[in-house]
Amino acid sequence: MELWIPITIGAAFMQNVRTTLQKKLQGKLGTRGASFVRFGYGFPVAILYVLGLHFFAGFALPQVNGAFLFWSVVGGLAQIFATIMLVYLFTLRNFAVGTAYSKTEPVQAAIFGLILLGERLTTGAVLAIIVGVLGVMLISVARMPLSWGNLFKALVSRTALIGIASGGVFGISAVAYRSAALSLDGPNPIMQAAVTLACVTTFQTVFMLVWMLIKDKSEIVLVLKSWRSSSLVGLSSVLGSMGWFTAMAMQQVAYVRALGQIELIFTFISAVFIFKERINRMEVAGCVLIVTGILFLLLWQ
Repeated sequence: MELWIPITIGAAFMQNVRTTLQKKLQGKLGTRGASFVRFGYGFPVAILYVLGLHFFAGFALPQVNGAFLFWSVVGGLAQIFATIMLVYLFTLRNFAVGTAYSKTEPVQAAIFGLILLGERLTTGAVLAIIVGVLGVMLISVARMPLSWGNLFKALVSRTALIGIASGGVFGISAVAYRSAALSLDGPNPIMQAAVTLACVTTFQTVFMLVWMLIKDKSEIVLVLKSWRSSSLVGLSSVLGSMGWFTAMAMQQVAYVRALGQIELIFTFISAVFIFKERINRMEVAGCVLIVTGILFLLLWQ
């Protein structure tokens, strides 16, 4: 098994942990505050990770360049706004379905990867991604009678458009992060990903802190008061990001994000056992399609 596969699955699991904790924070913090904690409480861990790789693993620090800084800023800003949209999405529909809409990201990431990096996919991989996205679409209409009309209504609803936009901006951020990591001159994908993560999360923390100072200073107070739960969000977020960044430094973004759809399976488990939401047969069928797409992807990559 290629190393990027278990790394991606671990990242997807940690991302679900972070999203679950973030949803619990939604009632205590505003949208900006709930989005900020994943960066503000996570960047110190990312910096310690780089230092650990340098001083204990003996990895050299790569030389930062202009291309790296450009792609880091693009990816960092894209991830901030995608996260805000995703957090806001939770207020519009249930936890599992809200996350499902954003999982159109693999298709959008494949398009951005082709445009920005010239990365092409095999025919089998394209089919696998389409199967997975069909699973997402099935979940999106699971709470209404299945018909082409309802499918169209679901896809053009406010919830769907915000979710799809979130997935698209997440796709841009993922391609930007891969571009940033690849622009560094070694020493290996792990260190390149770690340095990218540390620089990006530090930039995101400063950016959002300034934003909250301008827009709503009281939100900063709430973030500090909720430090126990917020720090768990930050820790789970940075652990997941370590996996995502490393996997994307090793493999094309579309493959990583397609496999990362396994997060939706973890999401449904959280929805049932933590948020006590009921899952119907259509949603189960959608999950089966997503898993089928993932299996096809692993066979046909």
